[in-house]
Amino acid sequence: MSYLSSLRLHFAGEFQANISTVNNDPGHFHNATFKDSYQTMQTAQAANGWFNPQGDASFRLLGCTVTAAWTAAGPAAPRDPILTYVVADSDGAVPAKLVDLDPEQQLVSEIWGLEVRIADKHGNTVLRGRYVPAAFTDIWDRASGGGGGDVGAGAAYQSVLEDLWWSEAITSPFLLALKQASQASGRLSIKFNVDGLNADFRSPRFMCGRIAGTIGPAAPGEPRHLVVGRHFLAVAMAGGNFFTPVGGLNHFPAVIEPETGRLIADLGNALSTATPGGAINDVGDLQLAVVDPSRPRSDPGAVVPLGTLAPATGSAGYAQVPGWYARTAGVVVMPLSEVQRRWLEHAPLAVTGHASVGIAEAPNGTYLRADTYVYRMSPGESVEIPIRAMQWGRPLAGAAVSVAPDKSQLQPTPAEPPYVEAGPPVATPDDVLAVGPLPRTDADGITTLTLTGRDPGTPRWFNGGRDYGIDGQVYGLRPSFADPALAVPGPQVNQWDFISVLLWSGFAAPEPVTWTIVQPIFQQYANLYPVMLRFLNLADPEQLRENLPLLTLAFSLPVSDPNTMPVTRDLSPAKREAILAWLANPLPGDVAAPAALAASSAPTPRPPAGPGPGAGNPAAKGGKAAAAARRLIVQARNGAQS
Repeated sequence: MSYLSSLRLHFAGEFQANISTVNNDPGHFHNATFKDSYQTMQTAQAANGWFNPQGDASFRLLGCTVTAAWTAAGPAAPRDPILTYVVADSDGAVPAKLVDLDPEQQLVSEIWGLEVRIADKHGNTVLRGRYVPAAFTDIWDRASGGGGGDVGAGAAYQSVLEDLWWSEAITSPFLLALKQASQASGRLSIKFNVDGLNADFRSPRFMCGRIAGTIGPAAPGEPRHLVVGRHFLAVAMAGGNFFTPVGGLNHFPAVIEPETGRLIADLGNALSTATPGGAINDVGDLQLAVVDPSRPRSDPGAVVPLGTLAPATGSAGYAQVPGWYARTAGVVVMPLSEVQRRWLEHAPLAVTGHASVGIAEAPNGTYLRADTYVYRMSPGESVEIPIRAMQWGRPLAGAAVSVAPDKSQLQPTPAEPPYVEAGPPVATPDDVLAVGPLPRTDADGITTLTLTGRDPGTPRWFNGGRDYGIDGQVYGLRPSFADPALAVPGPQVNQWDFISVLLWSGFAAPEPVTWTIVQPIFQQYANLYPVMLRFLNLADPEQLRENLPLLTLAFSLPVSDPNTMPVTRDLSPAKREAILAWLANPLPGDVAAPAALAASSAPTPRPPAGPGPGAGNPAAKGGKAAAAARRLIVQARNGAQS
């Protein structure tokens, strides 16, 4: 099953991602050199706190409606009330939070604390579920015109909804069928695509963008963040901000549904747009074909057409029919005959459009990825990471898998403007992550990586390690097939298919915990999150003492709670415990307030009136595109660093 099922609904609307940008410059973590100007909006002359220093990390669903619903028998009946329902976030909690893993790995932002609801037109909730935190993936340069960088980017989130609650008053036949289909797992599968971020702070849609998604049943044992199916892999074109596919189509998954024999493909984050959040570009009628692996690809007869996967024009044309994307979220269905299904059982699929438009599976039909690919670890802690192997869309048993360090997509800061100083190195020391033996994949195509971390020290403190800095270290690990026959040959690589790990520094607070110990931690939060100055100055111990019960509650909540502190989840458990100990007995220390304290105590300047700095080129001013430009692989390509 999964969201790629005949039983599914589509929804569309807007999202808000009100991220803070002060912490997007790793140099801003240097307490000793932090300036109050870093908490203000960027100008034409200075980067300051980039384009949204007052961001509170909120992630919201705005105005999302159910746009279509499908069953195995076809579209939901026009009178099915599901077609009048909305998809919303919580009506009883604060907004979810959008969370970066690390200032030097900003390209796996996760949504934490999101509750997804389906409600009727009167606002009555008929279904609610807890969204399991997930990071975006497959970010690319989606818009071909009208804005670059973050504004022109597209990405996708896939997860599951757990702890489902269903109303006893459901009258929608579709929802009753969905409830029945989810009984075995107790979960629903959800995938949504985001694009068209508005970075113009003059606009009422500032930090909002387009969202289109799909919800379907989740089967027991299926991955949370990954489709077990056919994976079409693009080839990278040189240049661009994030990823530009040579064939014009981004990576996407598809499944062959056993019950119906249909191919269901998700083109929602694979089709480019003319403008950010705009109409889908016409790249031609998308034809599905199977490649005869016994013949050379240059042989015209090697590609056997199977039919039209998605027409560009006509009554169902993705590039012609208004609202096509909102009603489908890019999910398309193509019936396959029994003969066709036999053809593709052991042969790669390809999709082509206009000349030069195309994408295909790996020639050997393999695909490998960790289900969850973002981890936070303390020294001495072990995590178990399921890795899924598949071939021709089915779990691949008995495969040998290896894992190797890969820091190429991490983002250390070069010593050049607009950054305030060179950022610390990443992935060093390189001997603190121990990889356990990897057994061959089981019958479900799963092997489990056991990863154990030891204390990396403080490699990202500033001033030669003398000044408090960024906690721990960030690493990248890339799984691959150990058997060359299963490895994907050639340039078809999804650069985002790797595991990101933040390994915190060892920390043992002396007893009793005094302000001397926790002051650098609070000071850094006061510096990086000026939105908190609306409530209190985290660097002022007297203000903290005046709010001890509230702060104790906030620091005690599970990190999955949207009210937890800190909002970015970048505090190690050891430091959290030290803070709680100090809040329980707020002893003074002997450290004088640093110079930055006085600045932080002042009211935070409001964004200036006038032209929005984000309207020009936010890509160069602290967003995801700026982080992407700092990737080691890009720096090496440019000859700056390796």
